[in-house]
Amino acid sequence: MPALHIGHIPLANRLFVAPMAGVTDRPFRQLCKALGAGYAVSEMVTSRKDLWNSLKTSRRANHEGEPGPISVQIAGTEAPMMAEAAVYNIERGAQIIDINMGCPAKKVCNKWAGSALMQNEPLAVEIAQAVVEAARPYNVPVTLKMRTGWCDEHKNAIALARQFEGVGIQMLTVHGRTREQGYKGFAEYDTIAAVKQAVKVPVVANGDINSPEKARDVLAYTGADAIMVGRAAQGRPWIFREIAYFLETGEHMAPPLVAELRRLLLEHLQDHYGLYGEGVGVRSARKHIAWYLRTLPGGEEFRKHINTIEDCTVQWQAVADYLDALGQQMERIPAATAAAESSELDEPAGMTA
Repeated sequence: MPALHIGHIPLANRLFVAPMAGVTDRPFRQLCKALGAGYAVSEMVTSRKDLWNSLKTSRRANHEGEPGPISVQIAGTEAPMMAEAAVYNIERGAQIIDINMGCPAKKVCNKWAGSALMQNEPLAVEIAQAVVEAARPYNVPVTLKMRTGWCDEHKNAIALARQFEGVGIQMLTVHGRTREQGYKGFAEYDTIAAVKQAVKVPVVANGDINSPEKARDVLAYTGADAIMVGRAAQGRPWIFREIAYFLETGEHMAPPLVAELRRLLLEHLQDHYGLYGEGVGVRSARKHIAWYLRTLPGGEEFRKHINTIEDCTVQWQAVADYLDALGQQMERIPAATAAAESSELDEPAGMTA
């Protein structure tokens, strides 16, 4: 297959990390890229100027030492503010701007941002056009992530996709759920396939891609140019190299050695503490530790213990000790049975399991 580009920017491969609030910070993005992801989008950054200098926003926009391309996702409800936010982030190193029209969170949608914008097609297109025009003098391509629609009765992703392409959006990602679904039920891929047929720009399929087989099947069924993995990468950042290996060979890659997991997780924690500091770092690291260890022997009990620790050094050492002990019991972590079980989804007609 020919190399995939966003505008003039080439991508390493067709396996993307989905932007996830509170998850896809710089340490996590860097780790996923090192383990086979070709592209990662930052967490959502607000278009509100009064929040740009907040600690939360500055952390989300931190790309120090991260390999490119640097993609920053912005969210908001007013075209001029979104245009200004695009320029602000470009001047601070963003090489690609992504517009969020996919977030289903109530605190976002209640302000008519995220996927709520899909209810107001003229405003959605106005925002897309304003951001594209603001980014054009910098030669920065603009992409957009959306859902299939607001609800089952109002799936307008195809109509919007054509309009977004018309105003200059250079890649579209579609999550195969409506806003109404949130993350419940199953993703559907017929709408994604229809969007791919409707436009010439690259289309990325997102939703319920949690195994190498699922990645293969979604690519084949939708004809998408790439896939985006979100929740399945939490605690399993090596899923990208597993997918890449499977797509190339048709065979499964062996699960990571416990020694490799130990190295990856401990390095991730050090990077995490460096970004967030002691107080926030020890608390926000808990979810990552829980995701990594949830399917491992004694993982649930260890999670409860980790939640009582308030010191980064003690937390780091506890994880090291747990994995040292695990390494004496087994050489490799067990195969990802949880992902395999959750991949038994309702498949659209014509899509093989």
